[in-house]
Amino acid sequence: MTDTVTNLASLLFLGFFLGMRHATDADHIIAIATIVSRQQSLRGSAMIGAAWGVGHTLTILVVGSAIIIFGIVIPPRLGLAMEFAVGVMLILLGVVTLTGMGQVLRQAAVPLLGNARAGEGHSHVQGGQPSRHHHAHGDYVHRHAHGHGTAHGHGEESTPVARLDIRFRGLGLYQWLRPLVVGIVHGLAGSAAVALLVLAAVREPAWAMAYLLLFGTGTVGGMMLITMALSAPFALTASLPRLNWQLRTASGLISFAFGLFLIYEVGFADGGLFTDTPVWEPR
Repeated sequence: MTDTVTNLASLLFLGFFLGMRHATDADHIIAIATIVSRQQSLRGSAMIGAAWGVGHTLTILVVGSAIIIFGIVIPPRLGLAMEFAVGVMLILLGVVTLTGMGQVLRQAAVPLLGNARAGEGHSHVQGGQPSRHHHAHGDYVHRHAHGHGTAHGHGEESTPVARLDIRFRGLGLYQWLRPLVVGIVHGLAGSAAVALLVLAAVREPAWAMAYLLLFGTGTVGGMMLITMALSAPFALTASLPRLNWQLRTASGLISFAFGLFLIYEVGFADGGLFTDTPVWEPR
């Protein structure tokens, strides 16, 4: 009896550390990197990681409990659909991160030689072209011509994310909503694999549920550490808008590209969601 309890306790601790390792999956890191790119403090980044981990743990517990207690079997198409949703989510996160890039590119392509006619003062000229400088509005970084007496050209709130911030900043949970939802989607995609793994080792539902809870706790802790590490480059470059802008652009592009890869792999490759014979192996 003592040996059994010891073995089960060891398994629970293993679940905690496996949860921390689970936080390092590539799709998790890519998704959270697009979110913490807006953060300039390690504390805020840690809280974002915690929100992601809570969302992930909630779905792990709900779906995992249904599998463990009631023996629910997830059909292949449903399992693939949950993984497909992760790919769609990564693409959306990439698009949100890259919001405003079209405007930046248009501004870079059009020489602002008519500033004097527009009553914007005069611009510094370098090599026959007006010089441009990068600057930030909260989490939005762009550039335009620089000159003495130059009108700004837009209001401080006239950016996509700024408008959302103004509309919802009164809601205490607004800034944690996105990582929470992302964690929930990731939890849906991985909950079956975690539940089946624990079922193979533990047949007692109470112990299996304890394993899931500790697994989720480990995931929260692991993601908090990861988000702090990921946010460091963005925080350090906060005073260097150009480099900060480049880092954010890179995170958005990586998220978008990896999302496209997942959509193809899960949806259209052999045994994919949209094929005649879908095959799903929880992982």
